[in-house]
Amino acid sequence: MKENNSPEIDLLEQSVEFLNNIGIETSYRKIGNKSFLPGLLINKGTIIIDKDALEHPGDILHEAGHIAIVPAFERQGLSEKGIIKRKNRESEEIMAIAWSYAACIYLSIDPFFVFHEQGYRGGRDFITDSCRDKNYIGLSMLENIGMTVNMKKAMRLNLTPYPHMIKWLRS
Repeated sequence: MKENNSPEIDLLEQSVEFLNNIGIETSYRKIGNKSFLPGLLINKGTIIIDKDALEHPGDILHEAGHIAIVPAFERQGLSEKGIIKRKNRESEEIMAIAWSYAACIYLSIDPFFVFHEQGYRGGRDFITDSCRDKNYIGLSMLENIGMTVNMKKAMRLNLTPYPHMIKWLRS
């Protein structure tokens, strides 16, 4: 991580506060090289952050998306190894991308904080271009689990459409 007064540290702290407020627990401690992403670990539904090893603070919002979109009864037992083995792993990955984009918009954070050059296996530009064009990947899946609505449904129900979220955590 960069110096304690860097903009990325401020965005990390803003993200952590948001996650704690919506019910996704976070904690800080050393984790060494035990994680898939440097400096981040999901254990029993909690995001553990090692500030000294953290390379991309925006990754916290994507990892939080994985926690947020699983059914509530599964959340407390979720770990990063468990995420990889989940039956609907691919669709959950896409929902986590959509969730993290919505979180960036809600927090007034540039989406490139999450969608950095080293992530998403070279698909960052596809994701950000799709969002810019309001061709949101994962929107229909978040809709199907009751977390948001598309523009057409929002107009019919007098709601605010995605990237606004009706709820941040799946029931």
